[in-house]
Amino acid sequence: MCTRVFVNKPFNRFARKNGIDDAEMCRTVQDADRGLIDADLGGGVIKQRIARKGGGKSGGFRTLIVFRLRDLAVFVHGFAKNEAENIRSDELIALRKLASVLLAYEEGQIAEAVRVGALREVQCDGKREAIS
Repeated sequence: MCTRVFVNKPFNRFARKNGIDDAEMCRTVQDADRGLIDADLGGGVIKQRIARKGGGKSGGFRTLIVFRLRDLAVFVHGFAKNEAENIRSDELIALRKLASVLLAYEEGQIAEAVRVGALREVQCDGKREAIS
């Protein structure tokens, strides 16, 4: 099974503003699927680094992803390393609650979230999987 990748509205704005394209998000999730996870924050939340264009990952961006191995990844938050080293404990609690909701979504709920613009499916490998 191939992991489906989505972004929420705030992350989509962050990605556009910082030049993070769909291909980079797909590579980030593929790394996680191979076990290359920068930090497992528990409760279905992982932190992955993404390099700035022309730079390395260490000085780049941090992304927080609701993640279930080989199934679903939803980019929900991003920040530059120079803006914040880590997230606060109250933010992590909120992210874990969000993860429990998103990971319980059934196909119809995902389709509705895409339809209303709350989520956007990322195209990996030049194709988008059908949503019924």
